[in-house]
Order: sequence, then structure tokens, then C-alpha cells
Amino acid sequence: MDTRLRLEHRQGQTLTPRLQQAVRLLQLSTLEFTQAVQQALSSNPFLETEETEDEQTSNAAEAALGALADPAVQLLDPIPDGANDHQADEAGWEEWGGSNGPRTSNDDSDVDATDLAAASVSLREQLQNQLNMLSLSDRDRLLAGTVIEALDDDGYLRLKFEELDPLLDLDPTADETEWLIALRMVQSLEPRGVAARDLRECLMLQLDDLPANALARRIVADHLDHAAQRDCERLAAMLGLDRVQVDEACASIRRLDPRPGWRFGGPDVRFLIPDVVVRKVHGKWIVRLNQSVVPRVRVNRVYAELFHSHRDSRHGELASHLQEARWTVRNIEQRFSTILRVAQAIVDRQKHVFDFGELAMKPMGLREIADELGLHESTVSRVTNNKYMATPAGIFELKYFFSRALPTATGGTCSTTAIRGVIKDLIAAEDLHAPLSDAEIARLLHRQGLHVARRTVTKYRQMMKVPAVEARRQKAAAEAAAAAYSVREREAAMA
Repeated sequence: MDTRLRLEHRQGQTLTPRLQQAVRLLQLSTLEFTQAVQQALSSNPFLETEETEDEQTSNAAEAALGALADPAVQLLDPIPDGANDHQADEAGWEEWGGSNGPRTSNDDSDVDATDLAAASVSLREQLQNQLNMLSLSDRDRLLAGTVIEALDDDGYLRLKFEELDPLLDLDPTADETEWLIALRMVQSLEPRGVAARDLRECLMLQLDDLPANALARRIVADHLDHAAQRDCERLAAMLGLDRVQVDEACASIRRLDPRPGWRFGGPDVRFLIPDVVVRKVHGKWIVRLNQSVVPRVRVNRVYAELFHSHRDSRHGELASHLQEARWTVRNIEQRFSTILRVAQAIVDRQKHVFDFGELAMKPMGLREIADELGLHESTVSRVTNNKYMATPAGIFELKYFFSRALPTATGGTCSTTAIRGVIKDLIAAEDLHAPLSDAEIARLLHRQGLHVARRTVTKYRQMMKVPAVEARRQKAAAEAAAAAYSVREREAAMA
């Protein structure tokens, strides 16, 4: 083994600690940025928040309310015991295993009632938990899990098996028999009726638990339309049965749940906080910062002056804190200044979108904004990710306004966002009973001078989370049957 010393000269770029902090703060979302600022305020003694007069008044009012809440402060008109107690929901208390009696101040338990409230469980989580309790092979579990993830909010499977195949990387690919086994497995879970492919199958799955209701199963299988219309007299004549029997069977059908997925909590709702707000002022679209997300952070001058007047070598850690505090204030200002500049440049280039909608979206890349503002593309990328813009048409992520160009028949270009907008409009205007296939949409786009392949239409449709043509047709039929069913049920209730 030969050990040698070698001296080399290399050129490289290194980021100073301040630049590293600036880059880190710039790429954070609003929530993450707020948490980072709060962490800096709690850990750095030289940082403080600057309060406005309104906030000082509000803080004084809160302090006064806090004093009134102090047990040592006697109220002139005490509130009777139990006057503010709210009556608990009996069903909720039964789930908790508690009683309906109010909680008293002598309760030694540290558990709050809100800690006992049942968490909202989605349909998919409920089914996955049941699936995990079954003894299955990895392949069967994967197929069944894919079926669960493909369910819509109603609890229906609107997609075909061939549409689920691309979601998996199985070798060999699953055949229809395997998919059917996975589907039956999911349909055996609770709630009953889940994973049905149409309303008839949903009701039949629930009737399977009622073996004595053979007549109801026969009506659902062969005469669901008449049952939805509450035409029991005609049903009795068609079946050659007594009217009373048919009425009882139809009543049992009406007690079934046509949308089993609605029993569970919906998907989590994310609340978006815009970083900038766009408004039209004197005929021009202007971008302003959302002041509610801009922290008023400054360096505490008193502490800084005390440090400078008593500075010595033993206070090296305080010196680094002071330097970091100054960097933090500057980098916060730089973050919002960069966001404002990029947002205004985007609005200037895409101003027609705010007047005419996404069909007016122009092709635009990161480099165009970067060259205009003298920034690096990576900086523009960090600014546009997880940053949101509030407009009269809604809240959009900044990167929404970027899209690549596709050639048109006239020799020009069109943005992919505009093409998705055209596809969305075509689907929205289609006949619900004869929806457009991806190939038909591609032909309609071709007539408008937009050369888009069928597979590209499929990709854009999936990006917009629009179901395939057959799923849309089945959904329209199921909704029509459910609507007729609900109308007849309301009319009967009113009668």
C-alpha cells in the first residue's frame, strides 16, 4: 500500500450559512415557514415580534379576560353550576361507554371529552383495516387493496378491471378471474354494498344478508325501475303476487343504503393560505402580499445594544445568535420580496387567464421568468412550489401557470393547461347518457386545430381525475335511478 500526499486545485461553489438559510426559507410552504419562524423566535433571544396597536389592544383585552377567569377574582353575578353544560349526544356517549351526566369540576381525570371523541375514519381506512385481518397472499392483498383505493365517495367501483391493471406492476398481470376474486373479497367487508359496480349490485349485496327476502332480491334483479317509481300495483300484476307482499318487499328495499360510502368521513380537507393576492386595480392586475402570512420579526435593539456594550470573548454563542437573528430578518424580507416579484411576473404574462379563464393560458416555462427577473431557474422553481395565489377565480398554486407548448394546425402553439380546459369543457357539455370516449374527444380537438393523441387525452383526463367513459355512463344511470328512488320516497312520505 502506497501512501502519498497530493495537492489539487478545484473550483466549486459553496453556500454561506446565510445563503443556506435563505434557500431553506424560500422553498418552505406557508405553514412550514410559519413554524420555522416560531422556532427561531423561541430559540433566539435577539429576535422578537413587532406588535401593532391593534394587537396591543387585543392583548390587553385578553389579559383582562384572563384576570376575570382567575378563581381568585370574585364575579358580581356568578353563573349557576351546570348552566354552561351542553347536553351530550346519546349516540356519542354510548360509543364512549360513558354516561349522560355532566362532568363536574371535582373530576380527577385528566382526559378531556374531546380526547374521547371518535376520530373520523374514511371508507378506505375502514376497509383496509378489515382487509389486514384476513389471511391472504401478498398478490391477493395487493389486488384487493387496489380495488379499495379505486372506490369513489359513494363506495362504488366505477372503473373497469383493465383500467386498474396499469396501477400495478404485477408479473404476470392479473386476469379477470383474479380481479373478480379480489372484488368479491372487498364486497364481503363492511359496510355491506360497498365495491358495487352499479345500484342494482349494491342493493343485491345488502339483500344477501336477508335470506328471507327472496321477493325483494327478485324485484331488485329484474324490476328495479318499477320499484324506484313505487309502482307496486303494476309490480304485483307482473309478478302475479298479492299487493301486500310486494309492498313489504319494496319497503325492505327502501331501507337499504344506495350509497354505503356516505357513512364514513370524507377525504381530509386542506385549507390553503395564499401567499399573494391578485386584484384588478384601474384595469391592471396587481399582486400584493397576503399580510396575514408576513411575520413582523425584528432584532431586539435593547438586547443588541446591551450585548455590544458588554461584549467579550466569553459571549461567542451570543454573538452567533445575534448574527443569525440579523440573517433571519433579512432572509424573511428577501423571501417575500422574491415571491412578490415572481408572482407579478407570472400575472403580467398570464393576465388574460384572469379575464377569460384557463383557455387563455399561454405556454410558459421557468426560464422565461428567471431571465426576466435575473434569477436562477432553481430559485423560480422553489418560489412556485407550495406557494399559492388568491384570485377572483379561486386559489391556485403558482406552478399552475406554467405549462409546455403544443403545436396547433395554424402553426402556433397552445399550452397543455388550455388543452385540459378544452377537454374539461367538452366533458362538461356531453350527453350524460352518451358520454364521450377519449378517441371521440381527440377527434373533436382535431377539428378545433389541436392535434392531440388519444393516449394524451387519456393522460389529461386522468390528471383531472375524470372517470373513463363507461364509468361516467354507469354513474349517470345510477344517479338517475337514485334520484327517482329518492323523489318517490319523499312523495310517499308526504302522502
